[in-house]
Amino acid sequence: MNIMYNFFSPRHHPQRQRRKFSPYLKYWLLVLLVGVLIVTGCQAILRRGEEAKVIHVTLWQGVNPPPNRDVLQRLVDKFNQTHPDIQVESLYVGQQDQQMPKILAAVVGNAPPDLLWYNPTIAGQLVELDALIPVDEMLENSPVKDEIDPTLFGSMEYQGKIWSIPFATNNVGVFYRPSLFKAAGIENLPRTWEELRQVAQKLTRDRNGDGKIDQYGILLPLGKGEFTVFTWLPFMWSGGGELVSGESPQAAGVNLKDNQGAIAALQFWRDLIADGSATLSEPERGYEVSNLVSGKVAMQVTGPWSLGEFQESGVDFDVFPIPIKQNPATSIGGENLFLFKTTPQQQKAAFKFAEYAASEAFQTELALGTGYLPVNLQSRKSRKYQKFMRKFPQIQVFLDQAKFGRSRPIFPNYTRISDNLGRAIESVLLGKNSPPQAMNITQQRLDLIFK
Repeated sequence: MNIMYNFFSPRHHPQRQRRKFSPYLKYWLLVLLVGVLIVTGCQAILRRGEEAKVIHVTLWQGVNPPPNRDVLQRLVDKFNQTHPDIQVESLYVGQQDQQMPKILAAVVGNAPPDLLWYNPTIAGQLVELDALIPVDEMLENSPVKDEIDPTLFGSMEYQGKIWSIPFATNNVGVFYRPSLFKAAGIENLPRTWEELRQVAQKLTRDRNGDGKIDQYGILLPLGKGEFTVFTWLPFMWSGGGELVSGESPQAAGVNLKDNQGAIAALQFWRDLIADGSATLSEPERGYEVSNLVSGKVAMQVTGPWSLGEFQESGVDFDVFPIPIKQNPATSIGGENLFLFKTTPQQQKAAFKFAEYAASEAFQTELALGTGYLPVNLQSRKSRKYQKFMRKFPQIQVFLDQAKFGRSRPIFPNYTRISDNLGRAIESVLLGKNSPPQAMNITQQRLDLIFK
């Protein structure tokens, strides 16, 4: 023990001497140490400064189904990687009917998101609440303006100003399972309401012989929400009906009581139920296509956003246009991006992302991953998208049908009309009211609201 102690003790080690530094060397060592501390401190300050320069943008969205949401997240991640000074956080805040209370509460509480993904009908209401910024000037100076499909500008404008940037567009058709049509002996696709009714009856079958129907001809959406109204409106327009005339219901009036096109469309959907050839979706779930994929139904009114699910499922599927009563029609859908009043810095960063969302690269990847129709004309012409169309020729039905598309009106009280119309459709499908009764009740409610 003593030997070891003596070996390691500096006092007894013959080679170990205390080093002596000259005053000159001590001075320069002190200068070096101070320099290192200053550089390290400056680097920390710079890092904090760089972090402070990063602008965080919040995007509220309701993209559905979940696989489509994943596609959006990948695109958001790409933007964040290529724009280190802007970081976008994409938040799913529910379907659009669920979003509305949150949006209004955020606006009233002066805590809105920077960007909102929503259908264009909300523009009038948010403009009246003084919640949005117009994007005319920023869009005018953006190269992406000339690439946006000009037919979409109607959904961007309200009272002479542009309030949103299109994110994606679509319309509705009838998806069907060709194998089920073949099994039922159906060779021709229905082109009229009456033909659709006949086909739906043939497709309604008891396949296992247990005396119960296990395959219905068509699925109809149950619920008061916007999706129900959105998929029903083409039938009203095809039947010769109009929702409103003029720019606002206050100025022109909403006439549903004597609206023969609306009554005919309601009656047609009710007839499908009465025939036993239509089944209803779960409440407010009419956008889901699981019953069509599984073969429990043979037809369903939906849009190109469902292509991704069908592609992933591997089942056979195809699309035909909305059948006609008097004239062809479909609902033009899709969502736009709205910029809320925040700070000039936040607004500029939010527009940068909206501009990116309308670009050829974003639109092509979004379309290939979800089935949405690109809003960017260059994207539609791109080699990737043309190849995609050859793989999924069903897309051509929606592109061809777009020329017959109608947009839902944009004015502050559209949500009131939609909500009451949804209630009317639901009451008829559940057999609570006849179509004329449902329209009469709806008209009375709207008269109280607008008059």
